[in-house]
Amino acid sequence: MNKTTSKMLTGFKYIYLIVFFVLLSGFFHPLITHTSIDSVVLGTMILFVGLAGAVLLYKAAVSEKRRELFLGGGFGLITISLFYIFQIIGRF
Repeated sequence: MNKTTSKMLTGFKYIYLIVFFVLLSGFFHPLITHTSIDSVVLGTMILFVGLAGAVLLYKAAVSEKRRELFLGGGFGLITISLFYIFQIIGRF
């Protein structure tokens, strides 16, 4: 695989992930109800924080050197994401 194809696949991978998270955050609801799109942006950012936590947990599983750091950071980011989700739905 040449360098250009590799960069295109990497770019497509990130664009696909962004589009998936935006759709998962409820992109069409503000369009249908004519409300603000702020909740979609906030929901997408929360999903990315949770994803970053999951990536750190994966790195903890495959890393030998900084396992504790990755575990702490991963669980911390997932906890922050969960806290923001509960804050949005009004449970905190």
